[in-house]
Amino acid sequence: MTLKIGIDQDGGIAPYEQLRAQISEQARSGALPVGYKLPTVRALAESLGLAANTVAKAYRVLEADGVIETRGRGGTFVAAAGDAAQREAAAAAQSYADRAHRLGLSESAASSLVSDALRAVYGRA
Repeated sequence: MTLKIGIDQDGGIAPYEQLRAQISEQARSGALPVGYKLPTVRALAESLGLAANTVAKAYRVLEADGVIETRGRGGTFVAAAGDAAQREAAAAAQSYADRAHRLGLSESAASSLVSDALRAVYGRA
């Protein structure tokens, strides 16, 4: 199994976000198994033609999201976080649903707001 990343410099999406999204998707889909050792920041930056800070930013966000973990000088690895991410998203959804209900929003109005927010985040206007 190997990390497969493609960066579209003209795509309108920041390179670090493209990198973050692709690693996250590959980790969550199982294409990159738990424990898979990721390249160093410098090695990945060089292979993709990116600045090391760009890769480092993506790695920081992925680590904060629980997708990867850094083991000091041992390297950076895919973490066992698929279930944790699902639980966190479910908790956020429940919190939103509770708040929308307290605000008196109808189910369809609350759902519409979520759909609008998701389209904005995922770039589908």
